[in-house]
Amino acid sequence: MAKDAAVSVNRRNDIISAAIEVFAEIGYFRATTAQVAERANISQPYIFRFFKTKEALLLTALEVSWTRVIDSFRVVVETATPDQLENELIEAYEEILQSHKNEILLQMQAQTVQEEVIRQAMQKGFTEVRDMVLEAFTAAGVTNPKQETLIFLAIGMLCNVSKALDLPTLMER
Repeated sequence: MAKDAAVSVNRRNDIISAAIEVFAEIGYFRATTAQVAERANISQPYIFRFFKTKEALLLTALEVSWTRVIDSFRVVVETATPDQLENELIEAYEEILQSHKNEILLQMQAQTVQEEVIRQAMQKGFTEVRDMVLEAFTAAGVTNPKQETLIFLAIGMLCNVSKALDLPTLMER
């Protein structure tokens, strides 16, 4: 890769990372591309070299966050034994919550955005995760895999709320 192309990729990634932080902290609608640019230490017009709109930036940030979850779960599904599948999926998700909290907060906020393209991105992410977990639970011989998938996803959502509110007692068993 040429030096200019590598720098361009790095700057694009810096912008996405900054957008994830800013959107997660203050919300998509309140956030401005100027705030994202300031966080990325670039000029605001430079953002538009990579993203035509703030919405396009949000969609890319969501894609990054969903890809992280899906790729992490895929590794578990491909390597875990049936008796350890659910525990390893939980551990993988807890690791994401610890290391990429803002990506999960971004997803939580995006759930409330009513623009159709954002809703479709969220639907796609949730559907892909649900289908992967259901397929893995079914293949592992989990009793009532649809119900167990629903419970798994519901607990994941509760983990998100617990993390967002800094209320770990929600997760006490």
